[in-house]
Amino acid sequence: MAHVPAPGGFEVPLWRAVAVFRVASLAYVCVVVARDADRYAHPLAAGALVLAMAGWTVATAVGYAAPARRGWPLLLADLGVVVAILLVTPWVMGREALAAGLPTLAVAWLSGPVLAWAVSGGRRRGTAAALVLGGTDLATRGMVTPTALNGAILMLLAGVVVGHVARLAVRAEERLQHAVELEAATRERERLARDIHDSVLQVLALVQRRGARLDGEAGELARLAGEQEAALRALISAAGPLAAGVPAERSASGTDPARTGVSGLTLGLRELVFRAGPVRSDGVEAPVDLRELLGRYASATVSLSAPASVVPLPPAVARELAAATGAALDNVARHGGERAWILVEDEGATVTVSIRDEGPGFAPDRLAEAAAQGRLGVAQAIQGRLTDLGGTATISSTPGAGTEVELTVPRRNP
Repeated sequence: MAHVPAPGGFEVPLWRAVAVFRVASLAYVCVVVARDADRYAHPLAAGALVLAMAGWTVATAVGYAAPARRGWPLLLADLGVVVAILLVTPWVMGREALAAGLPTLAVAWLSGPVLAWAVSGGRRRGTAAALVLGGTDLATRGMVTPTALNGAILMLLAGVVVGHVARLAVRAEERLQHAVELEAATRERERLARDIHDSVLQVLALVQRRGARLDGEAGELARLAGEQEAALRALISAAGPLAAGVPAERSASGTDPARTGVSGLTLGLRELVFRAGPVRSDGVEAPVDLRELLGRYASATVSLSAPASVVPLPPAVARELAAATGAALDNVARHGGERAWILVEDEGATVTVSIRDEGPGFAPDRLAEAAAQGRLGVAQAIQGRLTDLGGTATISSTPGAGTEVELTVPRRNP
């Protein structure tokens, strides 16, 4: 399948360089013809030939400018026109002028097709065009002079070098495009993983946990829910399939359903509520007060400290920051923390939310181990969200001394 470069791709400057070369070499042809016309056998024919070369220069500049026209018809026509000019050169100049060592009419202009073939197809095409034109030039002269031979060799080297550079440019463009697509796909996968983790996974975990002690069809449904949860975690986790026997993870966007009686479906609906924000008259969502979103987490065991004034953030930023805070609080409930404290700091250019608890803490390598097992509460629900927002998530913990999570996002005014 032929490579069709995207608009603005790496090949575009190369084609422009070919067009510039042909114009510059045509100007040199005009200088040579004006200087040596009185020694030609047919000066008027030489002038007509220069006009034909000028017309073909314009035609190729227009033709090669469009990627769809850079195919074999134009490439072969380009090569054929230059070969025809080389064949008619001995008659126009005369054998005496050629024997006297005068440069041929095409001079450097005949290298145009070599460069075009090299850019379009790489070293092989460039070499083929150079051999055809170089051989034709030497044959029409009727003699092989050192100057003519050097010109043919230089044209051959140009075809090889330019073709090699052109192929490198194409490969670099393809790799860059692949990297961009891969990054976009990865970011979308992480976003979907967070949404699934905050809704579907927690429902499956709740069904498995509460139905595991039941008999009959209810127990079978619980077992199937556990299998589907494990399969879904393996699908959305970059770590691959989960190890057998890994316990199901609980909610990452609120308190633990088993401890509070709040179902995973309710937590998922709460996430949907977070996504709805007021709309201004111009159709753009108005800033959201972060304090209102975080206030939903305040309870007898969770204390919230926030500025007295409004903490406005773009709706998407505020919702994701609130969801990351909920994931951190879920970890507190899941790991036995009795109390937690939320501190909101509006520092102008940034907004920081700190979550501290008095739980048992964890070892430094616990986060990496959890991510390897497909447990996405921290890797996706917290750190992934902050990364997408252009912020940072700092997690500090010591066994027996509790955990502190610091979430910082830059303020972007809508």
